[in-house]
Amino acid sequence: MTALIEFKNLYKIYQMGDEVVRAVDGISMKIYKGEFVAIVGQSGSGKSTCMNIIGCLDVPTSGEYFLDGQDVSQMDDNELAEIRNKKLGFIFQQYNLLAKINVLENVELSLMYAGVGRKEREERSRMVLEKVGLIDKIKNFPHQLSGGQQQRVSVARALAGGPSVILADEPTGALDSKTGKEVLKLLKTLHQDGNTIVLITHDNSIAKQAQRIIRLADGKIMYDGPSDGKDAVTNAEEEAESI
Repeated sequence: MTALIEFKNLYKIYQMGDEVVRAVDGISMKIYKGEFVAIVGQSGSGKSTCMNIIGCLDVPTSGEYFLDGQDVSQMDDNELAEIRNKKLGFIFQQYNLLAKINVLENVELSLMYAGVGRKEREERSRMVLEKVGLIDKIKNFPHQLSGGQQQRVSVARALAGGPSVILADEPTGALDSKTGKEVLKLLKTLHQDGNTIVLITHDNSIAKQAQRIIRLADGKIMYDGPSDGKDAVTNAEEEAESI
């Protein structure tokens, strides 16, 4: 079976003054269609860099990245933008909604960038807003919604384009624990519906909600396996000693 996401000996290396930072240090991994995977690690582990590469927001220094069978590691900015519009849906910690347009228009916006016609944009946006339980809020503006409702709008926006992959970057980070659990429950429902979800988090308890965990430290994979595996998560002190 062909992987939906594949890293082949991937590196991302930065020069910061006199220091060389190996943010991603020779990672190889595969994520398959329909999986719910958490990429977990402490600050500086490389998880955000991996997310940016998966999301075509950054390119590797070397190695190969295949998304849905396409080698995107050498694409230019315009090609990457097209891939983001067609194959990727993003859920961000801070929602990233536009304050001056309503809920429906916020969801429609990504479809407009993708060149979807006006009637189809509205139909698809209404459908995904109903799916996340916000069909009665379509004329509201972001400031009229709770944090959990705003995050549901961002989930609807991610779903609207029918992406191959939903990338959720610390999706509960700005929410209280109760609302965070509701958002995680929604992600699980989306996964049960057949969506491929990659969750980026530093929180072990959130990572364990996924089926599979890829745990990073210093740009390397320390664990890749079931979320209930013995070594799936660890504390920062144990991780530092193991490197």
